[in-house]
Amino acid sequence: MTSAAFVRAPSGLRDGLWSAFVAERDRWVLWLPVALGIGIWVYFALPREPVWFAGPILLAVSVAGLVALGRGTSLRLMMVLTLFAAMGFSAAQWRAHSAAAPVLDEAQVTTVVTGRVVSVEPAARGPRVILDHVRFSGTGAAVPERVRVRLRVIDDAVRPGDQLRVRARLSPPPDASYPGGYDFSRVAWFRGIGAVGFALAPADISPGVSSEGLVAGFRSMIERARVGIATRIADGIDGPAGGVAAALATGQRGGIPEDVRDDMRDSGLAHLLAISGLHLGLVAGFVFALVRGGLALWPRAALGWPLKKIAAVTALAAAAVYLMLAGATIPTQRAFVMTAIVLVAILVNRTGISLRLVAWAALIILLLRPEALLSVSFQMSFAAVIALVAAYEGLAGRFRRVAATSPWTRRVLMYFAAIAFSSLIASLATAPFAVFHFNRFAPMGLAANLLAVPITALWVMPLEVLALLLMPLGLEGIVLPALGWGVEAVLWIARTVAAWPGAAITVAQPTMAGMILAASGGLWLCLWRRGWRYAGISLIVAGLATAGGDDPPDILVSGNANLIAIRSDTGATYLSNPQASPFVRDIWQRRLGVPAFTPFGAVGLNCDAVGCSEQLAGHVVAVVENARGFEEECRRADILISTEPIPRSCRGPNGPAVTIGRFDVWRSGAHAVWLSDENQPITVWRARERDPGRPWMRATQQPKRNAGN
Repeated sequence: MTSAAFVRAPSGLRDGLWSAFVAERDRWVLWLPVALGIGIWVYFALPREPVWFAGPILLAVSVAGLVALGRGTSLRLMMVLTLFAAMGFSAAQWRAHSAAAPVLDEAQVTTVVTGRVVSVEPAARGPRVILDHVRFSGTGAAVPERVRVRLRVIDDAVRPGDQLRVRARLSPPPDASYPGGYDFSRVAWFRGIGAVGFALAPADISPGVSSEGLVAGFRSMIERARVGIATRIADGIDGPAGGVAAALATGQRGGIPEDVRDDMRDSGLAHLLAISGLHLGLVAGFVFALVRGGLALWPRAALGWPLKKIAAVTALAAAAVYLMLAGATIPTQRAFVMTAIVLVAILVNRTGISLRLVAWAALIILLLRPEALLSVSFQMSFAAVIALVAAYEGLAGRFRRVAATSPWTRRVLMYFAAIAFSSLIASLATAPFAVFHFNRFAPMGLAANLLAVPITALWVMPLEVLALLLMPLGLEGIVLPALGWGVEAVLWIARTVAAWPGAAITVAQPTMAGMILAASGGLWLCLWRRGWRYAGISLIVAGLATAGGDDPPDILVSGNANLIAIRSDTGATYLSNPQASPFVRDIWQRRLGVPAFTPFGAVGLNCDAVGCSEQLAGHVVAVVENARGFEEECRRADILISTEPIPRSCRGPNGPAVTIGRFDVWRSGAHAVWLSDENQPITVWRARERDPGRPWMRATQQPKRNAGN
């Protein structure tokens, strides 16, 4: 309701809304991180970079408005929310510019890369390393501060802190392969990665020098510990279970086979692979119970020591160690902040978890890392936690009372009922985000979680902690076999449920406006306490109703022209090379909402020895795969796409209206084309434009030849 409509509303309705609003004044603080997130989103949603002083001006105006106008309750609250939105905008702008680092200025370069290993992620196809203090030899290309390279399988002995020299083929971080899709170039910008690539030969690895600074040395020590732990766990547990167990300890998921990831995703158990509140809470809880229970066995400690506070301090230290071993991902940071607040509350004789705790966690993370708002891990983890805390706010006391007066058999049943209820709430809360980002929904996730979560909580994670505690003594082999059995049980559940009919459903993506509407409805439903909260359900339904509202492109061309997709008028979607670029292919398949692609050359697409053609919306679309086809297609095609460089004679007023060749994608990245009828212009989207609007975007570029080896 707008302010004008509120003024015109009947006095009874107006007084009722105001009374409900004032009655929930203790919940107003929960909207501060929401306002902060709105400011961050506005910054990232702008088509062009604002002037550098935009953030400071917004902050100054907000503070001045709060001082000058914040007299009434409603006006003061509005100005406070405006101030937090300005803080979010300013934090995002400052973070984007402070993260600036050199990016490789050539489309592709082959060179000898030398650098210090910052991190290592083991994987079946070869470890993936990030290097800093980078040097190139044999090329005049700009040298980034950090480079990510996939090494050969035989280079599995590399460790963080080592000096590495390898001949590699590098490219700038790839742009989005689809309009509005995952943009790794933005992610790499905030991580300081200026080039990515793969090794062309085995690497020369030598021990690192001891002249690292204190911070760099500490980070190297943590990364070496992560790699060492992951290796020892994977060596002690055979098969995919070893990779999953290593991921639960260190967050490194490179050793998990793709089929296992697919099964976990389709069964609704993918959250078990991402270290989050469940895992960190189990670690802290297990250590808390172990220390408190162990000390209680000693009469002197049981009678004279504050066991609860000692256990809280020990659990906090264990949670901090686990945070570092897990790589400090966004869900882990959120979980650690919340766990730390709970444990500190125990130290000051206060207990309980609330939405205020979640709000503090969100404020801290968004202020330190504003770009986290755009990540699916942040969105899904906070959606699940907010929904769970809101759902249990009114039920926690009832559960405790019933559990305290019930026999153990009923308490066991209540435990499984709580798991089912939690899984249902978390699945409903994260479903809109899963649909928006992945176009998939796992309706069988409730059954899978009901079986897998107790095994993870009561078997897998306690043994994981014991293995980590025994590892310095070299005794982890005592528990690793049993740990492997527990992980195998979880994988069997995932494999079984994923094989059920309808376990994973491909659904159309909501529009961006619809997703914002659904997220707003979810926040309205969870952050308020009174009956008017249920108005948020209508916003969620309205947002999800926009599914399929976006018009997908009719033609897609990947950033290397190895993959071309064409949506025909008959409903089939043709793909040039079903074996090429699997990552891009999967993104396209989800975004286009097609169960499977039809290969070029199949019935319905006219193909010959030099290429294929199709009539779409009154336009002739031609794909030329051999230079001999240009002579004919340049005359008759309206849209010409080629895996070869298109000759200049094809471009011009008498040639095709749209030409996309190998040099075009090298200059401008992936392309998407929307066709309308013959009297309407053709719309073309390019991943890179001549005048990029944001710091992390690269301008179009002309491919250069290597200056040497």
